[in-house]
Amino acid sequence: MLDPKRVIYLHGLDSNSQTYKAALIRAIYPDLITPDFTGSLEERMRQLYPILGDESNWTLIGSSFGGLMAALFSTRHPAQVRKQILLAPALMLPEFAEHLPKPITVPTILIHGRQDTVVPLNQITPLTEKVFQYLTYHIVDDDHRLHRTAETLDWKSLIQ
Repeated sequence: MLDPKRVIYLHGLDSNSQTYKAALIRAIYPDLITPDFTGSLEERMRQLYPILGDESNWTLIGSSFGGLMAALFSTRHPAQVRKQILLAPALMLPEFAEHLPKPITVPTILIHGRQDTVVPLNQITPLTEKVFQYLTYHIVDDDHRLHRTAETLDWKSLIQ
């Protein structure tokens, strides 16, 4: 069951907590947690762990590099995650792609643009299919930022 106080948005590499997508989701879920992350992936993961703690029932929403962070957390701590929504996740990076974790049953929604040249869909599809057993794809006519798509998504239904 969704706990609206345990929904977190993880922004991309060159972004922050005030991103357009975070604002759209925050309009529906005012308690949305939107931390700012800096540094390398390892440093960002060290910043994320104290936020999530040992609590369970998290809904992770990660965009690009934040999608990589969400996927890494959920594969390392699947019992803490009720659902994850990955927006053009940078899973082709070596930190994920070269060390594929064992498959997990965390429900995963992947939203990806056909015109994404930053994170090409064909590079992450084989990885996601190996790792996420309950995977739903939403392939859309958009680019990496997914701005056109983000405003048309039914965020409430996705997050529920």
